Formats: sequence, structure tokens, C-alpha cells
Amino acid sequence: MHMPRLSALLLAPLALLASVPAAAQSILRDAETEALFRDMSRPIIAQTGLDPKNVDVVLVNDPSVNAFVVGGQAVYVNSGLINEADNANEVQGVVAHELGHVVGGHAVLNQGAKGATNISLLSLLLGAAAAAAGGGEAAMGVLMAGQQAAMGKFLSYNRAQEASADAAGASYLSKAGITGKGSLEFFKKLQNLEFRHGYRPADGDEFYSTHPMTGDRIATLTDTYQDDPAWNRPSDPKIEARFTRVKAKLFGFLAEPRDTLRVYPPTDNSVPAHYARAYAYHKDSQLDRATAEADALLQTAPDDPYFLELKGQILLEAGKPTEALAPLRRATELTANQPLIATLFGHALIATEDRKNFAEAQTVLRAAVARDRENPFAWYQLGVIYANQGDMPRARLASAEQQVLSGRMEEALASARAAQLGLPEGSPDWLRAQDIEFQARAEVERTRKRK
Repeated sequence: MHMPRLSALLLAPLALLASVPAAAQSILRDAETEALFRDMSRPIIAQTGLDPKNVDVVLVNDPSVNAFVVGGQAVYVNSGLINEADNANEVQGVVAHELGHVVGGHAVLNQGAKGATNISLLSLLLGAAAAAAGGGEAAMGVLMAGQQAAMGKFLSYNRAQEASADAAGASYLSKAGITGKGSLEFFKKLQNLEFRHGYRPADGDEFYSTHPMTGDRIATLTDTYQDDPAWNRPSDPKIEARFTRVKAKLFGFLAEPRDTLRVYPPTDNSVPAHYARAYAYHKDSQLDRATAEADALLQTAPDDPYFLELKGQILLEAGKPTEALAPLRRATELTANQPLIATLFGHALIATEDRKNFAEAQTVLRAAVARDRENPFAWYQLGVIYANQGDMPRARLASAEQQVLSGRMEEALASARAAQLGLPEGSPDWLRAQDIEFQARAEVERTRKRK
């Protein structure tokens, strides 16, 4: 599942863990986007009682307008939802709602229910909506009387979960001093999506819906939010400006170049437009135009690390790694060695094929994986360095790290075993290779049993 990179491998797809629904094709990683998600979610998470260090908001490459939890303390937000949202406040409302599911343990409670692989914001637009609209045979199969009663009991309970998450999310926003206007605006978008899918609520429909009807949710939340002291409080302008940038960046990365140029035409000289077009031209192999857009961004903010990262990425992927070093080194410095940006810098150092740069690359990449071990491309690049030095045991260990993160468990098992043979027994690296061997072997055995 390889795709153009938003930040070398930084946005390259990671293999999803088994707990993530199969419909979610890949996780998108980008330093700027992750920093925005952390900052816009931090005040909300602080009201949940959860440890902020254990909560992640993760971007999924999926054009559908959805967000979900699958157990644990991660909230998954689809790229389609970011594209649909008009502002950061709308996304904050979604995150607050999904955190209500996390705190309520709803995904865990539903693990035993057939077909309930996640708690999803918009599942009523799919099979359940079709059932409610009279398409039940196509959407869910024909239910016998007893099965129908059991389904009704489950869906009733699931609606209670949604109402609980709505109330919890509203409470978190209120305590954080964040207006609920965005939450209401987004629910209205969901209602429009219902109409777009040809669904109109009718008497008795709510029984079959996995969520309360959107109109009911809007009415309930309107009363809650309008009575809240934060109702008329403006959204953080800095967060909103950053969101506009990230939304354009993701659009330019994910959309076809012609679509990006239609939404962000060359006559638009705003920062988001330059950002989107830089990715569009880069994807279309128009180096001069992509570089010009990056330079236009840097004229507005010469020390913006994400603009520098973009300039370096364009040059690196155009086969100019030596020219990419200066902007990437500066971006790495400005972000205090942010792991994703540092990985791109390390990649550029290696790509110069100048052995004088390899020692710096090793230092940069080791620092990157020390702060973020779930970065397969950093491990791959580190393995290249070790192999170049003739340190094959550590090269194989780095390969094992990369392979286990990518879900290639049989390869990880072989690499981990090979690494142990050349590492000092009992050393930290040997113990890590042993841990990977145990993990990979267990997963391989589980896979074989399922066949």
C-alpha cells in the first residue's frame, strides 16, 4: 500500500494493528498534523480523567466522513472528516464525542457483538441506515423474528452508548471552555449526508438505527450547548489558522492534482493555497512549480519548520538530496529533532551517498527511533547505515523492527532470530531481538490457527 509521501515515509502508510478495522486502509503520519491534533485535543483530554500521554488522535487515510474508537485510548479520524469540516472547532466536537466512547469503554463492551468492530460516528449512514430506510434485506440480511428481537436489544443499547458519548463530549467541551457550536455544525453536516444518501427518518426508524437519529441528537445538544457559558466563546484563532493549513496540505497530498488546482487555483495566493498546490505540483512531477510554491511559503515565514520540511522533501524526492540538506537540517533544529522530520533529514543524508554524512545520519536516526519507535522508515534507514558499516546483527535487528511494525511477522521472526545470533547474549539489543521473536512467533501462530 505505498503512496506518495507527505513527509518522505513520514506520511507513508503504516500497517495497521489488528485491532483497527479492515476498512481503514492506512494511517497517515505527518509532524505538523500530529502537532495540531495534540494541541487542539489537549484541553479536551484534560477533562476526561485519562492520562494525556496515553491518548492519541490518529489520522486515517479514508475518504469517508467518519471517526471511531476500537478499544484502547486512541481516537481515529478519517481524512474525509477533515476535508468535510469547515473549522477546527467541528473536529474538536467529534474528538470530544469519541473520547466519550473511550471513557465509557463502549468499544470494549461491544467486542462480543458480531459485526460491532468499532464505535463509529457515522455507521447509521451505512448498513443500519439502509435497514431503517427499508433496505434491510440488502444491508443486513433477512432477520428472523428471534434475531430481530436480539438485534433490537443490541441496537437500543448502542443508541444509549451514543447518547452517553454525546453527553460526555458536551461536558468535556464545556469544562475545557470550548464552544459547542462546531459540534452542532458538524451534526448538521451528518444530517445533510443522510439526505444525500437518500435516507429520510420515518416513524419507527429509530429502532433500527445504531445511533439516535441525527435530528434528535441536534435538538438535544442544542439545548445543552446553548445553556453553556462557553457557547459564545470564539474558537482559538491560532488553532483555526493551523487547521486551515493542515486541511489544505492533506487535500493537496491526497487529491488528484487537477482537483487540487480546481479548489486552490493559482489565483489564490493564500498560505493554504500555496501549501496545497506545492503538493499537487510535486505529485505531478513539476519540480519548478512545486519549488516555487514552497519558496512562496518560506517568504511568508522563513523559519517555519513545516515549510522547510516541504522544501527539503521536494528537493530530496526530485533527486537533489544535497540541496535538501540545508532546509531539512534547519527544520530538524527548529523542532528539537521531531522524529518524523529527523527521519526525513536522516534519509537525505544517506541519499547523498557521501560516507562523510553517514555518521550524522546514524545519530539523527537513532535519536528519532528513541523518541518514536513506531516509525518503520526510520528503522529501515538505520538498517542501511548498520549494513554499510558491516554491523549485520544490528542491521537485522533494525529490519526486524521495521517488519514487525509493517505487519510482516514471518520476516520479522527470521530477522530477529538472525540478529540474536550475532549480538552479545543478554545485551539490550539481544533482549530486544528476543522480544520481537516472541511477538512475531505468537502472531504467526495465531494467523496459522485462523486458517
